[in-house]
Amino acid sequence: MPPSNPSPLAGKLVTVFGGTGYIGNYVAQALLSRGARLRLASRAPAKAQSLKPLANLGQLQLTPRDVTNPLHVAAALDGADHVVNLVGAFAGDLEKLTGEAPGTVARLASERGVTALVQISAIGADPASPTAYARGKALGEANTRAAFPNATILRPSIVFGQDDQFINLFAGMIELFPVLPVFGPEAKLQLVHAEDVAEAVARALEHPELHGGKTFELGGPEQLTMMEIHRRIAAAQGRKRTFLAMPDGVSATFAALPLTPMSRDQWTLLKSGSTVAEGALGLADLGIEAKPLGLFLDKWMLRYRKHGRFGAANERAKRHSA
Repeated sequence: MPPSNPSPLAGKLVTVFGGTGYIGNYVAQALLSRGARLRLASRAPAKAQSLKPLANLGQLQLTPRDVTNPLHVAAALDGADHVVNLVGAFAGDLEKLTGEAPGTVARLASERGVTALVQISAIGADPASPTAYARGKALGEANTRAAFPNATILRPSIVFGQDDQFINLFAGMIELFPVLPVFGPEAKLQLVHAEDVAEAVARALEHPELHGGKTFELGGPEQLTMMEIHRRIAAAQGRKRTFLAMPDGVSATFAALPLTPMSRDQWTLLKSGSTVAEGALGLADLGIEAKPLGLFLDKWMLRYRKHGRFGAANERAKRHSA
């Protein structure tokens, strides 16, 4: 039975650039559940094969496209009602990929009469930043707004989810090592759940008359330091760990080394923190109640506990018998 109040996106064709990445998976699910027809344009569309069971016949199209190629962008926009640009990276030619390409998407979308466009940027986007990442994001915002003034720009903080590469990176190290360094221990982060980011995308597309032309900073309901995040992960695993706060000089040197899990740009961004600016529009202005990390962490850390799902019960029994 069709829903009594179908989404304005039902039956609309939405082109999503970069839709096969981590956030793209959540965005695709949010749009498919609203009845949108989805065209995922990516250099590696095969990565989205897992989404096919979630779509009705003809609802999902995977197409190989390069967002830096205007001919590819034009082809991906053919017949589209709405557009989302999720493309992002920490390495490569970021000026071209996250700075110039969004402008191409916006210009071609405008020429084709696209109704709504959502550009995913990031908290900290700044044309004067010492990092190529933040400069690229700022250029992408400016080029998008110039070509498509009614675009909605979303700036998420660090995005977390069950299979992310942030929480799980630290969870894996906490599982293995009794003593760990913490880089940027006092850096404040306002982690935002991937589902909330996807919901923000969907709502911006549903109501461009309300949200178009605006910029929203997306953060969770609490600000946590890196040290607090490490301690929460350890507690959820039921492990006692010693965390060593690393001086900035040591952290910067580590980030400059090859084959480390953190690049110099990532370290610089981490040090400055990632929180919603005072007075900025946020999730609440889109009608979304942000989900806290604590809502999920205990469940997600089951696989990292010494005895899996029985680990927490064993630890409680030991405390009660002491």
